[in-house]
Amino acid sequence: MRILLAAATKLEIDPYVTKRKHPELLITGVGIPSTLYHLQKKIYQEGVYDLIIQAGIGGSFTKDIEPGKVVVVGKDTFGDIGMEEKRHFTSIFNTPFYDKDQFPFEKGWLVNPNNLAGSLSLPIVNAITINKISDSLLQKQQLMSSFSAQVESMEGAALHYLCLQENIPFIQIRSISNYVGERDRSKWKMKEAIINLSTELERLINDLTK
Repeated sequence: MRILLAAATKLEIDPYVTKRKHPELLITGVGIPSTLYHLQKKIYQEGVYDLIIQAGIGGSFTKDIEPGKVVVVGKDTFGDIGMEEKRHFTSIFNTPFYDKDQFPFEKGWLVNPNNLAGSLSLPIVNAITINKISDSLLQKQQLMSSFSAQVESMEGAALHYLCLQENIPFIQIRSISNYVGERDRSKWKMKEAIINLSTELERLINDLTK
């Protein structure tokens, strides 16, 4: 099986890639544009992969998914494309400007059809991808009221969008470093999140490459 492991930064997967044999690796850079560009370029240059694994940290909207927890994303979407008027945010998918069921979207979501997600011993969550991480209570409230998502990242929906368009199997794994809106870094569990993510990556890739 030809696997590509993608991450926004090497830091997020460093314990895994520095100490263990790993698949082909791509560090895309942070954010949606960089992820789309570098993933598409890699596919163009190297050909189609049997599976693309995106691994990284993220934030949690709910106390049910605490920092340090590792999850797999079942569906993702672009969470901050839309209109903001008088402190009220309207997603582009709830306007006449975009058909929320236009491929590859399903009701505004980018759904991973890969059965691999269900076979992992990890919680399956809904996620949103945003361009700006903030401690703004208003932004948090807007996102929570607009989407039924448990976690957020800055790259996930880019992976889903590209792989669905190119018909490439994929999986997105996130380890929670903090609660959304919590900017007091002393309350973050970045180190624990990174270690736990590497543990789950090793388990997954070992199972896939047996």
